[in-house]
Amino acid sequence: MSEFFGAALGFPAVLFGAALLVVIGFWLLVVVGAAEHDSFSGHVASAHLNTSAGGGLGGVPVAVPVSVLIATAWFVSLAGSVLVRRSVEPGAARTLWSVAVLAGAVLIAWGVTRLLVRRLRDLVPEQAPPSRLDFIGLTCTIRTGSVSADFGQAEVAAADGSTALVQVRRAESDRAAHLAAGSTGLLYAFDAEGEFFWVGPYDPALAPRSAR
Repeated sequence: MSEFFGAALGFPAVLFGAALLVVIGFWLLVVVGAAEHDSFSGHVASAHLNTSAGGGLGGVPVAVPVSVLIATAWFVSLAGSVLVRRSVEPGAARTLWSVAVLAGAVLIAWGVTRLLVRRLRDLVPEQAPPSRLDFIGLTCTIRTGSVSADFGQAEVAAADGSTALVQVRRAESDRAAHLAAGSTGLLYAFDAEGEFFWVGPYDPALAPRSAR
């Protein structure tokens, strides 16, 4: 047992051990409901690593690859430290071997994590990224004094509850429509070249019963 604790508290296992305690604490908070499983990245609004930018670790909540990486690195470094302590006498040689164990632990942990993430990514269907076309058919609130064929802004709420300020334009045929600040409009088309939405007046009386 003393050999185990000596290796766990020695270099390099102690480096990963400290990080492992943070990971364990985080997952305990998740279990009791005090934290969200996708908030470990420190960036709650975007908790998935990009597949191309994540070094092969993207496509899943960032807490998963980080936890696996740290846990695997700690286990490999601990096992390697025990072997080094048993085989090499204290001194410069042991220090060099410990550095080699550190490098090996990182490489092995990276490989294991990539393999696991790849398997998990295959099991989870990839969701299409959000698109401005998702706003078509939604109502919006006009935020400028008026809306014309050349100018206008409106606030629209997405399905997830988030809001966005978008550029809107009114067709010449709707010139008589009243689209002032605070009024409700309907986004019915998107102009990709101009990067704005066509908006028209919205009449709640024409909405389906379930949408009122």
